[in-house]
Amino acid sequence: MRQVNIHEAKTQFSGLIAAVEQGEEIVIARCGEPIARLVSIRPIVPTRVSGSAKGGFTVPPAFF
Repeated sequence: MRQVNIHEAKTQFSGLIAAVEQGEEIVIARCGEPIARLVSIRPIVPTRVSGSAKGGFTVPPAFF
């Protein structure tokens, strides 16, 4: 978790948003005291791996 002051947050807002999109949390502080937290509203979804459930279950004959 990175902490930045208000002035830095205003001047580097686009970069902070890019960091948040990558999953980082940013704390915005005034005079060194944390006042806000910048976090993503979308959960980071892990990529799917094809075939990862192979052998984990079987389809019963009654299904067909």
